[in-house]
Amino acid sequence: MRTAANIALGVLAPALLMMCGCAPHGTVATTSSAPPPAAAAHPDFSGFWNLDMKVPRDPQLMALVPPNTVFMDDTGPVEFPAGVYGGLIPTPAAQAAIRKWSPRDQLKPENACRPPSIVYALQGPFPIEIFQSDAFIVMKLEYYDLVRLIFLDGRKPEADYPHSMTGFASGHWQGSTLVVETTHLEAATITNNGLDHSDNIKVTERFRLSPDGKVLMATQEYEDPAMIENRGVRFIAWSRQPGQHVFPYECDPAFAGNYQQAK
Repeated sequence: MRTAANIALGVLAPALLMMCGCAPHGTVATTSSAPPPAAAAHPDFSGFWNLDMKVPRDPQLMALVPPNTVFMDDTGPVEFPAGVYGGLIPTPAAQAAIRKWSPRDQLKPENACRPPSIVYALQGPFPIEIFQSDAFIVMKLEYYDLVRLIFLDGRKPEADYPHSMTGFASGHWQGSTLVVETTHLEAATITNNGLDHSDNIKVTERFRLSPDGKVLMATQEYEDPAMIENRGVRFIAWSRQPGQHVFPYECDPAFAGNYQQAK
C-alpha cells in the first residue's frame, strides 16, 4: 500500500516535492513474474523499476561523461535551495528568468498539474515501468503519467515534430549500454528552484543493467547553451521489483490551491 507521503506526492505540484521527505510506493506483490526474454541480443530492461538512492555511481557510465560536466547530486526527493543549481552556471538569460520565478506560481490551479519535462521528472522519487521490443522502448513514468517512446530504428523527427515534455527520443546500442538522445523538449524546469531549460536542450542518456540484472542504472546529461554555460549530469538508479506496475498519478489541482490558501 502507499504511504501518506506517496498519496500527497501524487497530487502536489513539483514545487511541493522540496517540502516533504517522500518515498516511492514499490510494495512488492505476493506473486512475482520473471521478465520476458530479452529482445535480440541486447539486455532486457522490461519490468517495474523503483528509484534506489543507495546504488553508488556506476564507474563505467560515469567514465563516459564528457569534460566540463558537473555532477548534480539531487536525485530523488532532495531539492537544491534557492540560488543553488548543482554546479550549473546559469546564463544571463537564465538569471533574468530566475529573478522573476516564484514557487507560489506553481501552486496556482492552472499550473499545479502541469508536468515537468523528463529533465526533472526522471530523477524524481517515483517508479518507472518499461516495455521493450526490437523497434522501440516504452517507458511509463508514474510521475504525472508521462510516457516516453524511445525509437530504436534510426528514424529522425519530422520537420514539424512538436515539442513536448517527453520530446523525441532516439536510441541505439553500444554493446550492452543503451544510448538515448532526446530533443524537441518543451521548456521546463531543471532544478525546480527557478532554473529552466530552453526548448533547444539536448539530453543524452545511457542505460545499463547491473551484472545480476536487478538494478537499472543511468546517466542523464544536459546541454543547453541558451540557459547554462556548462553541462550537467545526474546519475539515477532503480531496483527491479517483479509483479508491480505504475499507478495512475491522478493529479488534483484543487489540492495545491487549498495548500496555497492555507499558507
